Amino acid sequence: MTEKDNPAGRRQEDLYGILDRVLEGHRLFEEEAVILFEVQDRRIWEIASAADKKREMTVGNQVTYVRNQNINVTNYCINTCGFCGFSKKPGDKEGFLHSMEEIRRKTGQARSRGVTEICTVSGLHPDFDAGSYERIFSVIHEAAPEVHIHASNPMEVAYAARKSGISTREVLRMMKEAGLGSLCGTAAEILVDEVRDLICPGKILTDEWIRIIREAHSLGIKTTATIMYGHCESVHDRVRHLSVIRKIQDETGGFTEFVPLSFIHMNTPLYRNGLARAGATGREDLLMTAVSRLFLDNVDHIQVSWVKTGIKMAQLGLVSGADDLGGTMFEESISKGAGARNTDYLDPAEMERIALDIGRPLRQRTTLYNLL
Repeated sequence: MTEKDNPAGRRQEDLYGILDRVLEGHRLFEEEAVILFEVQDRRIWEIASAADKKREMTVGNQVTYVRNQNINVTNYCINTCGFCGFSKKPGDKEGFLHSMEEIRRKTGQARSRGVTEICTVSGLHPDFDAGSYERIFSVIHEAAPEVHIHASNPMEVAYAARKSGISTREVLRMMKEAGLGSLCGTAAEILVDEVRDLICPGKILTDEWIRIIREAHSLGIKTTATIMYGHCESVHDRVRHLSVIRKIQDETGGFTEFVPLSFIHMNTPLYRNGLARAGATGREDLLMTAVSRLFLDNVDHIQVSWVKTGIKMAQLGLVSGADDLGGTMFEESISKGAGARNTDYLDPAEMERIALDIGRPLRQRTTLYNLL
């Protein structure tokens, strides 16, 4: 049988050639990333190993984490995203909206725990506008001026702008002046509008997400970048998403990290209505981390989400291209609402056990990746 008659053999040769070239500095093409994502046999370990080498070449051997706390201000939301088990409508028994006094109290609690970051992402409350976000950040900043506020996302920025009749750039300025340190790169889900139309039709389109992220970067506001995978997207959709992130980073350099978020399916309308599968498999989790490291050659830090994948799978991510364990959290409601368990807190002592078990030191960092 010739090579021409054996596409499987040729594809295997292609895989090893791709991995050799990427470690020599070759920038992956989209079709090459598709080949890596589609591997279903023991060669996944070759991909993970190449990504781990790339991680070491890029950022060294330390495993990092940030000491942070979430404050989910409200779960009332005008949207009904198919992947969300967190949002509630006015009148729902489990709905909540924290008062400014409660936000101040939670901020004081976070400060007493020695956090360096407070993260707030909430529902799109029907009564919120730009001033609402400005007041929330001001209260947090006044109560803990030394703590970095990592908050909101492009969807919240667009919503605040629309409710207040101002530009998204002006909303970002208001947020920054109120104390915002960096913007969450969530609400990205999959940056392919055909998929967004199915899983989150009420959210901003891809082009608007990109525009707001670029605006934030132009104003000196760093952001994270995320992907939510394992629902109804294709491998090609994942690669298109990664391409969007890489292109923005080429232009702005404003992403601090990339965070793959594995779809938590149990309590979501998308899954219960038969429109999504039961989340990503372990193979997919592993390859999402590894291919992200190999494809995103301009993003230094790849984070594993222990909240989404569990601690054991997160550790495997750390030997498959990831270098960061994320945050201590202390309080987490969004993944829990979708059905995830044990999401509230990860002790740095447990993080250190995980890191030392793979022969790597654990280091605390700031939100912007300065080592402490």
